[in-house]
Amino acid sequence: MMLYVLDLLGVAVFAVSGALAAGRLQLDLLGVLVLAALTAIGGGTLRDLLMNRHPVFWMARPAYLLVIAAAALGTMLYVRLLPIPSQALLVADALGLALFALSGAQLAEAARLSPIIVVVMGTMTGVAGGLMRDICSNQVPLLLRQDIYASAAIAGITLYLLLKALGLKPSWAFGAGLVAVAALRICAIFMGWHLPVFKLPG
Repeated sequence: MMLYVLDLLGVAVFAVSGALAAGRLQLDLLGVLVLAALTAIGGGTLRDLLMNRHPVFWMARPAYLLVIAAAALGTMLYVRLLPIPSQALLVADALGLALFALSGAQLAEAARLSPIIVVVMGTMTGVAGGLMRDICSNQVPLLLRQDIYASAAIAGITLYLLLKALGLKPSWAFGAGLVAVAALRICAIFMGWHLPVFKLPG
């Protein structure tokens, strides 16, 4: 039940980031809903297909689509009433990344996959929706920039697995991993942290 609630929260946060991206592109209502949905369920859909989980999560529980619609419409209403901070999209994306990365990792764990695949599946769940959003928005995906993004998910999931292996209570390990992903990403946004850039000589 807790995993389901966290998944719904992650969907809502990612839907907000998708709606904000749509607002920057001045899309119509349908465009806002499509971009919000793509951001919110893209990563989880890809994860479920690769793990052969059928039906995919949002088809099994249509409440996810209602949450997406409510979050997107709520965002549209909010921005008409109050100003949006300049970094709101990135912060919303960071929170969604943390929630989805850890919930995706737990689903992979439940399927008894190896630790490295747990990290891959969790990271994919966290970043793939944003990747699809950025491509549809004609932006260089956050995943491919020098920003700490996917690496934050990898670090947080790895911390979660290590803490569990050391005997820490799973809920505490989950919380630590969640905070690690969000903190790394938010610090990268506001403090300019980034990974080294590969450049060819000359």
